[in-house]
Amino acid sequence: MLSSLAATCLLAGCAAAPPPADTRDQFMATLHSMCGQRFEGGLSYAIDPNSEFAGKKISTQVVCAADGVRMPVQVGENRSRTWIFTRPAAGLELRHDHRHPDGTPDAVTMYGGMAKQGGTARSQAFLADAYTARIVPGAETNVWTVSLSQDGSVLTYRLERHDKPRAEFVLKRVAG
Repeated sequence: MLSSLAATCLLAGCAAAPPPADTRDQFMATLHSMCGQRFEGGLSYAIDPNSEFAGKKISTQVVCAADGVRMPVQVGENRSRTWIFTRPAAGLELRHDHRHPDGTPDAVTMYGGMAKQGGTARSQAFLADAYTARIVPGAETNVWTVSLSQDGSVLTYRLERHDKPRAEFVLKRVAG
């Protein structure tokens, strides 16, 4: 009887289901699958029509390393920004590294935060942390959402503050 119960269980798929995959790991895997790819585009929305990003080409390239993914962002001729994605034990983190032309850190740099619950392999939303709230006036409610289209050809970076859209960049994959 025991052997027939075991056989029935095997046929019915009684094996323990694997634990659900963590979408933060999936998102990092998605970014790593994009290593070396370049994206170009521009500002698709800004709360301030006179934004420093208005009318300028925005581009980035996905640079991968063992400890994370860096995306240096060029706005027009300005190369001072880098988005940094890492996967510390506490979760998934986005930081904004701002540098002067000589490489020294800007006074407002390394702000960002951890991904909130509910992200996917292609989209994660990052909540401003206490450090960000201290160094960027008004940014305590910032949410940055970084998404990649299903086919991998469009990268979208969106900033919300106080639950309202503040800025959005839409960048398309380009050769080279």
